[in-house]
Amino acid sequence: MSQIEVSTKELFINVKALSFKSDQLVVDLMRYLTEALPQLQITRNAMELDVIAPFKLSKRVVKLRLKKYLHKKGVSGEFRPIAMNDLNKDGYVIKEKKILELSYY
Repeated sequence: MSQIEVSTKELFINVKALSFKSDQLVVDLMRYLTEALPQLQITRNAMELDVIAPFKLSKRVVKLRLKKYLHKKGVSGEFRPIAMNDLNKDGYVIKEKKILELSYY
């Protein structure tokens, strides 16, 4: 293994639900992440963002920036980042929040 492979890790961010709302939100998310965390290299593959980050950067930092972006855009009530449930991929899925509506009358 070379030094570059050891010092970086790959994260995936699934933005399928966010792109259904607006594709511009995904473009702005890529721009926001590169400005907030300049050490990240982000590429888009259809409904996924491939993020190459330094090995010492925790996933929690990326999740925090995702939450801050959603809040900044005013869609934090609709979407939330969830850890990916896949053994082969490490990262987050931005999903719509499930809203429970109860009518009492």
